[in-house]
Amino acid sequence: MRYLCKKFDSKRMKRVFILTVWALCASLTAGAAGEVRNVIYLIGDGMGLAHVAMMQIENGYAPTAFDRAQHVALVATRSANNRVTDSAAGGTALAAGVRTDNGTVGLDPAGERVESMMARAGREGLATGIVVTSSLLHATPAAFYAHAAKRYDYATIRGDLLAGGVDLLYGGGAKQLGEEHPEGGTWFDAFRSRGYGVAQSLDEAAAAGQGRLLAVLADDHLPHAADRGDYLPCAVRQALDRLSDDGRSFLLMVEGSQIDMAAHANDAAWLLDEMRDFERAVAVAMDFADRTPGTLVVVVADHETGGLVIPANDRDFTQAENGLNYRFGSGSHTAVPVPAYSYGAGADRLTGMMDNITLAQRIMELLGLESR
Repeated sequence: MRYLCKKFDSKRMKRVFILTVWALCASLTAGAAGEVRNVIYLIGDGMGLAHVAMMQIENGYAPTAFDRAQHVALVATRSANNRVTDSAAGGTALAAGVRTDNGTVGLDPAGERVESMMARAGREGLATGIVVTSSLLHATPAAFYAHAAKRYDYATIRGDLLAGGVDLLYGGGAKQLGEEHPEGGTWFDAFRSRGYGVAQSLDEAAAAGQGRLLAVLADDHLPHAADRGDYLPCAVRQALDRLSDDGRSFLLMVEGSQIDMAAHANDAAWLLDEMRDFERAVAVAMDFADRTPGTLVVVVADHETGGLVIPANDRDFTQAENGLNYRFGSGSHTAVPVPAYSYGAGADRLTGMMDNITLAQRIMELLGLESR
């Protein structure tokens, strides 16, 4: 299976850095004001402030897309039954503005179904899309379309993916979707029968006609960032082109899924690769917002993973340079707040200290998706 569409070259990246100053100036006049018509919601799974700082340090403090943010908030991440959330409860909070128990997707603690912003957007006639580097059945994407008491209940989640009607789907999960469907054929055939084009590469996705699209590029999760090329920024660019093609407002959720996986593994090199990959996708989203009035870009995490700290190598700060290193305090999630970066229309509404459910509720208000 193929992941590449077009490689980023060094000259282009230099131009991006040079244009960052211009973008920062332009944001002062074009950013916060105006009606929100489109939302690009980027979730760095497990991404804490130290993860962002590591990328900035290792990039030699060159400007990144995170530096373009007009407003920054701090987001508390606890779940309904635990001070440390998992991705299922964290994803549900970010998708639906409802706090629930760990391990639960799209249900409240009483087991009642909650409506995600993705479902509301589809109901209100907005175009919708999901782009992830994990399986499409994984906890965070599932929180935007599924309702399951157990995050690993893939039979239920797979059925909800088919029924959810999300217009564009990019990610992994071919093993689950290649199994037999009760109607006959595979789950891929069931998507085709409901009007989806089905692609196994970004080239196939780019060549697909108008209409709904399911692009599944791996049996489970996609390869690590170092091995999957420019899949994520290219898929985000493709999705934005398709979603904006007919002039409808849209909601696109993008997940840098494997930031969390690298942090669980306490693998700093892998983590840096995933952060750089995610940052390129954030840049694509912000560039789109620059040329598309009414677009809000929100970048946040569902929780922090790994307890990453960046200490100096020694305590003698009379030196010109002490050196530093990356240390993980945990192989699990932590309870620390995570940063939320906002850019574009309505960005000034996403500031201060807030809960994860408050962030989701404010995004829905800005996009006109309040509960009926």
